[in-house]
Amino acid sequence: MTTLKNSVTKGVNTKVAGQTQDDVVYCHIFDAILEQRLPPATKLNEEALAEIFGVSRTIIRRALLRLSLEQVVVIRPNRGAMVAAPTVEEAKQIFKAREVMEIAITELAVENATKAQIDECRKLVAKENAAFDLGDYGSGLRLSGEFHIKLAEMAGNTPLLAFQRSLVSQTSLLIAQYETGNHSNCSLDEHSILIDAIEAGNQDRAIELMKDHLGHIRSKLNLDSSTASNDLHVVFSNLLKK
Repeated sequence: MTTLKNSVTKGVNTKVAGQTQDDVVYCHIFDAILEQRLPPATKLNEEALAEIFGVSRTIIRRALLRLSLEQVVVIRPNRGAMVAAPTVEEAKQIFKAREVMEIAITELAVENATKAQIDECRKLVAKENAAFDLGDYGSGLRLSGEFHIKLAEMAGNTPLLAFQRSLVSQTSLLIAQYETGNHSNCSLDEHSILIDAIEAGNQDRAIELMKDHLGHIRSKLNLDSSTASNDLHVVFSNLLKK
């Protein structure tokens, strides 16, 4: 089992100007989920987190509540919090929502993206590709998620940005839980090509590229009915029927 101290202590003293303690804790746990340092079903012990971050349990509780509202953490009455572990059906629904959201974001990004935002995205893609080249899959995955969040910022629609943050982190959980094969970045440069289309103002091209990109991500997930289960009744159902 992944230990909390090893999973979330990366840069715990880093604090951006204007951030509250709640923000710092939230951001570190959010990043740990995106980087898959906190895999699905990891228990998030409030006392351990409070010790790691050097804050009160009240602050930890508020950060976990915020993450639960984004559906990447599940808070269970009298049992505490854990990283969400979506079922196959929930995974399919999450990915469908992601597809709808990304198309809307792409349309608006083409209309509203600024030169500064385009340049920022290109720098982010360069960091993402460098991380994958170095074999740092966790950082690459996090940067890939940040790229899609930046697209939502380009769209200039606050509700879409909030939804996108939740869906990106939920997708990271799906990848951790259901990805098949090795951790290869088979979609290398798809982000760069997408940015080219957005910068050129070619909405139809950008939408088509986004659909292809999401298709590649979806193709790496095993979401068919034969996916392994951690439910003992499901695992041994053949014996129970005899």
